[in-house]
Amino acid sequence: MSQDQVFRLTPGKRVLFLTKDPALIRRQLAGELDLQMCQLSVEELLDDINTDAMTPAWVCFSYRPEEIARNAYAGLIVDGKRLFEEGALARGNFEVIVSGQRKGVGSSRETAVQAEKYSGIRMAVAASFAPIHARNNINLGVLMGNHAQLARLQAGEALSVAELTGGLDGVSRMIVEHGGLFPFARALKEGRVQVPLPDTAPRPMTIGEKVLASKLIASPGASVKPGDALIVRVDGGYSHEFTTAQVHHFLRQEYGEDYRIATPRGFAVFEDHLIYADGVEAMKKFSPKIEELRRMQREFQRHTGVADYSATDGVSPGICHQVARERIVLPGDFIQATDSHTCMGGGNNALAYGVGATEYAALIYSGSTFARVPETIRFELVGELADGVTAKDVMLHILLHFARTQQTLDRILEFGGPGLASLTMDERATMANMATECTAAAGVVEADEATYRWLARNRPELTPSELARRAVHPDPGATYAGGVHTIDLSSLRPMVATPGDPDHGIPSDPTNGAFVDAIGQVVIDIAYGGSCTAGKDDDVDFYARVMREALSAGRRVARGVAFYIQFGSHAVEEYARASGHLAVFEATGVQVIPPGCGACIGCGPGVSVGGEQVTVSAINRNYRGRSGPGKLYLASPLTVAASAVEGRIVAFRPGMWARA
Repeated sequence: MSQDQVFRLTPGKRVLFLTKDPALIRRQLAGELDLQMCQLSVEELLDDINTDAMTPAWVCFSYRPEEIARNAYAGLIVDGKRLFEEGALARGNFEVIVSGQRKGVGSSRETAVQAEKYSGIRMAVAASFAPIHARNNINLGVLMGNHAQLARLQAGEALSVAELTGGLDGVSRMIVEHGGLFPFARALKEGRVQVPLPDTAPRPMTIGEKVLASKLIASPGASVKPGDALIVRVDGGYSHEFTTAQVHHFLRQEYGEDYRIATPRGFAVFEDHLIYADGVEAMKKFSPKIEELRRMQREFQRHTGVADYSATDGVSPGICHQVARERIVLPGDFIQATDSHTCMGGGNNALAYGVGATEYAALIYSGSTFARVPETIRFELVGELADGVTAKDVMLHILLHFARTQQTLDRILEFGGPGLASLTMDERATMANMATECTAAAGVVEADEATYRWLARNRPELTPSELARRAVHPDPGATYAGGVHTIDLSSLRPMVATPGDPDHGIPSDPTNGAFVDAIGQVVIDIAYGGSCTAGKDDDVDFYARVMREALSAGRRVARGVAFYIQFGSHAVEEYARASGHLAVFEATGVQVIPPGCGACIGCGPGVSVGGEQVTVSAINRNYRGRSGPGKLYLASPLTVAASAVEGRIVAFRPGMWARA
């Protein structure tokens, strides 16, 4: 399609409205009802549809889009049953799908868009889109529109493609017009299109803007501004066994069996996400597919020569994001990987964010990528956290007060201020990690001496002074479109994110924030400490601190509660062993799991097995079904451990079990 082409609804094709009333969705799928936009308000449409609902983890065990599409929206569960049976989206003869705010929050899995496109969807309509999901639509050539445009289409109008792509940057418009990223890349290589160079006048820039400016293929170091479309060099990235097979598949399809990538150095594969999936009862039937994903990743690694972080004797070296911050990501880097929590690298003063399989395949092939400069919102931290409050509580505060109102949407979160000095590198990584839960473009943290010392310990080939020279700081007078917001760390209290009520239109979402002392009596069955967000050295210290106090008071994990702690990397496990934490965990009834991902995506010990179970977890997302069918509360490592001892959700207070 081109700018002068038009888009109109195809006679005989249908529009599917994802409403908060599941009965209306069922009737549409059954062919009993066709709705018009003029009959509905935006408020009646589902908000925060996450990519886990669109393509749950088990659907992603297939890497061919045609197969994935058969289970589009398999994770939309109401009253214990799938709203979309297998093949329902394709059978419904729909070409437009409609929802409310923040379509596609959560994981970077491009499979969510593939499931729609390969079921016949040509256009997605929403009030707003999560940034990675929007990018995946662009890369697959799927049009995005708003509700007013849909009303005009349903009234019989034909809309120009120029209007439908008018809100995109110049490069993104061209990608959509060419039908997706790969066709556009071919046209660019053949000289049929040209990407205009940025012409922004010199200006003070934020950290994210300065990183992108430094990576420009043409005129590196020139000024950029939000909205500029750039071709930039990528310093490194990674994929894992949940995504690598599809990357390999796409590269072979596009460039042939003998394809070669530009710069293997700086890129890696990880075996971490599905390392314990075979041990989860609900996942056992998928073991052959999981083994095929592992085989494909090994083949990709041998073919490309990227760094190999595969499991040894069934034990993973760790979660990709944790190992990447230990071994790969440096200040000033621009990092891309096939996972939404890639933004954790921002704790190292880098710009890092997740991309879909198509985009990753294209960038690893060429060594460069297309990037639109995002706006930035700055959080100026002052004061110090009270004892019992952690960086997880900082992010739950931001999620409730800023993300819920869309102030962080598609913006880089920049963290700085005098309060930053009171936060360790692990706590800073927690903040950067959860930028994606804020539907932000990325999270980036200012660098200081603590940054350089921590990195030098992990990367002894580099000195603190060398690392300091790489660091990127915001310019005085830089513009923050999202504003500069002061957060007094001393004013924060322990928080949770509640499970919501998806059956009645209230999404299970990390923005459902509440103070721990305001949720009443919530009895738990499972406590889980781990994941990329909460499996670091400091997190293990938090768990151990609580369990040491419990042990001293003659307490242990409460009867009827299973408490799991999983390490983020082999280095973290060794730290826990050297610190004596493992003995404390064993003495108090904690079940320790070797490094890797797992329960966070429903693929490891710690998942719920029944809808009546309640979990309090230190992971980053509480979408229904993500970590089993039960209700899931998000909380800090301290709250998780204290709750495990009490058998109900409570905040940790120093000395809470001291004998009178």
